[in-house]
Amino acid sequence: MTALNGEVTLGRSGIRTRRMGIGADHGLGSRALQWGFERGFNYFYWGSRRTAGMREAIRQLAPRHREEMVIALQTYDATGYAMGLTFQRGLHQLGIDYADVLILGKRDGPVPRRIEDRALAMREAGLVNHLCVSAHDRRAYRVHLERGIYDLIMVRYNCAHPGAEREVFPLLEGMEPRPGVIAYNSTRWGHLFDPAWMPEGEATPEPTHLYRHALSHPAVDMVLTAPKTQEQLESNLRALSLGTLSDEERRWLERVGAHVHELSPNTPWDFLGQRRAPPQTRR
Repeated sequence: MTALNGEVTLGRSGIRTRRMGIGADHGLGSRALQWGFERGFNYFYWGSRRTAGMREAIRQLAPRHREEMVIALQTYDATGYAMGLTFQRGLHQLGIDYADVLILGKRDGPVPRRIEDRALAMREAGLVNHLCVSAHDRRAYRVHLERGIYDLIMVRYNCAHPGAEREVFPLLEGMEPRPGVIAYNSTRWGHLFDPAWMPEGEATPEPTHLYRHALSHPAVDMVLTAPKTQEQLESNLRALSLGTLSDEERRWLERVGAHVHELSPNTPWDFLGQRRAPPQTRR
């Protein structure tokens, strides 16, 4: 078992942070986020949902602690025309002059050159320090990495979707310096710790097991967590003090993940954005 509780450098970005970053997606409050920062958790991901709690926390912390913070903003703009405007609006809302990371989200094919050019221009102007790219289609990472402009990549990786082990992480071998690797969706929308999705005879994992699963892979530098409450945040952060998985724990999570993937191999959300009910487990 290897300790996870120290700091890590996120690849060639040079960013120093703890091995868990905090996302805003589920509306965690400002007080909880400031509590996390006071305990050394400095990576704030203001991404898909720009919630009020993280906005307020950054506005409270940045005037005194900006150089200690890592603030990541994300864009899904497919044209490049609105990207600069929405990014600048985000900086204004947070009360900061620059972001540490700009994430080009869900790029499941080559990023259009006009979008890359705008992102590079924003970096050149000092509005952002590092570029990151994420994708759901793992095949896209080969092209992204070949571009050589991304200091970080965000990769979906969990025990139900372990394909990054075959299709993404090997691409990093021999890259010096390599991009930093951030894993997201470690809990697979919560299904991997939901008893309704468990195979018969298997214990139900805790979220801490699932974050440790991602961090146990040597290619993964950091995971993201997006809790709703401070209690959940405190519980999730315990994953780092528990260390990497044992071989027995890893085999158990692989069995659970394979079962969950067989029941619902793709996204569990329908086209209206409503969560599907757990499928009937085959006994």
